[in-house]
Amino acid sequence: MTDKAVKLSIKSLFLWVVMSITTFSLAVLSSLAVYTQIKTYRHELESNALMLAKLVARSAATYLYDETPERIEAALSNLTAAEHVLNAHVYKAQNKSLAPQIFASYNKEGQLLLGGKENQLSALFMAPQLADNGKYLELSTKVFDTETNISLGWVYLRVSSDNFNQLVGKSIWLNLAVALALLAISFYSAVRMQRIVTGPVENIANFLQRTSRQRDYSARASGSTIKELDILADAVNVMLYRMQEYMQKQREAEEQHRKLNASLEDMVSHRTTALKDANQELIQTLEKLHQFQRQIVQNEKMASLGDMVAGVAHEVNTPIGLGVTASTMMLDRLAVIQKDFENKTLKASAMKRFLDESNENLNIIYRNLNRAAELISSFKQVAVDQTSETSRSFCVVQLVNEILLSLQPRLKKLKHNINVNCDPTLSVETKAGPINQILINLIMNSVIHGFESMEKGTIDIRVELVSNNKLKLVYTDNGKGIPPEIRKRIFDPFVTTKRGQGGSGLGMHLVYNLVTQALNGSISITGEEGDGVEFVIIFPVVNAKTSE
Repeated sequence: MTDKAVKLSIKSLFLWVVMSITTFSLAVLSSLAVYTQIKTYRHELESNALMLAKLVARSAATYLYDETPERIEAALSNLTAAEHVLNAHVYKAQNKSLAPQIFASYNKEGQLLLGGKENQLSALFMAPQLADNGKYLELSTKVFDTETNISLGWVYLRVSSDNFNQLVGKSIWLNLAVALALLAISFYSAVRMQRIVTGPVENIANFLQRTSRQRDYSARASGSTIKELDILADAVNVMLYRMQEYMQKQREAEEQHRKLNASLEDMVSHRTTALKDANQELIQTLEKLHQFQRQIVQNEKMASLGDMVAGVAHEVNTPIGLGVTASTMMLDRLAVIQKDFENKTLKASAMKRFLDESNENLNIIYRNLNRAAELISSFKQVAVDQTSETSRSFCVVQLVNEILLSLQPRLKKLKHNINVNCDPTLSVETKAGPINQILINLIMNSVIHGFESMEKGTIDIRVELVSNNKLKLVYTDNGKGIPPEIRKRIFDPFVTTKRGQGGSGLGMHLVYNLVTQALNGSISITGEEGDGVEFVIIFPVVNAKTSE
């Protein structure tokens, strides 16, 4: 644990809690006591003053009725016995539209006659008020005729509140002194109680620190007179006992480990030597396996090329055979014409028929020789691309058409449709051979696997630029799709659905290697079983050109 963190001790926490609760309780109680005493003193002051005012009002009732102010003033002079009375005024009531008029007054020596109180009589009658920051108390009461109970006027009384303020001050100081004394007693009691509670805790803490430094787990903590601390001491002793057992077992285990390590060193040395030999043999076997795999992949490529050669050779035989037949017929007709010419029996009709037949045969020879030349040129370019790893510039549509033309011998007996969607002016520079082999493998996979038991399938090849230096090739078919257990391993070697039926399982593995290694691109597959398949191939190109 770090020493930078602020820590609270049980001592300070105990003192803070006890003193906070005590201070809050004393503050609340003292405030309530002071408030109650102030309220009592003020009630007493108001009661005494109201009693004097009522006495003055009762004695002034007869004099107000007789309108003899001298007698009222003589009666008011008796208020000199009440030292706290400063001013006493008797007001005579007028009609309702006029304010009461002062009739007689008493002013203590040194006090002036107060004026302007006529408008405050009703308010002071309802609630006496402390004036001039609490130095005086002002109140009023009505003067009634004792016989008719008719209001004759008002009595205004102003008394000093010095005695009230002195009592309030004494009460506050007394409560404050009592609170401080109780706080001192509480602090002393809290300190004593804190020592009783925290003393055993400190002893246990010191014991644990000493035990931790000395690592003497055989020591035991002493009990306490406090139940909870005694339980803590028992728990500490149980922990020390278990730690002592654990340390003993650890020492025994370390001893066993030392003996075991000593006996294992020779065994590890022998096993290491055997493992090195096994690893060397495994590396050699793995190299042979890779070599065998590369040989199989190369054989697969050459087998594909051989199948294409056989198909193109068969396809070339037809136009060449037609050309030979037409040329033989021309030679026969030429021999007949030459004989008639030599015998001078040549007729114009025979010459015309010869010319027509010659024109027809020469057209046949030209068309078939041109067809054979196209097939041979396409096959030558495809064969060069398949065996070459160099980059060249080419028109993408022309390359795809050449590939489809080379596959025509194998596809002409089938009713499948192949649609090519590409900008006819799109030209790029990249390796044509891998693209050639990729499309051939994908098309043949669709024909053999995807369109199995299908009379007419559709293949869509879409090529587009996704940026200035990336070409995207999307190959889709509407075949039966790929099962999920095969799709997740489709690019692994020797994965095929035609096991034992001539399928090597290297076609898609070859496609994956050509895309990722030869073209430095990526390939992904989507589609569910029964919904066909879609391959998305993206690879970099250079010098991409298009009319757009």
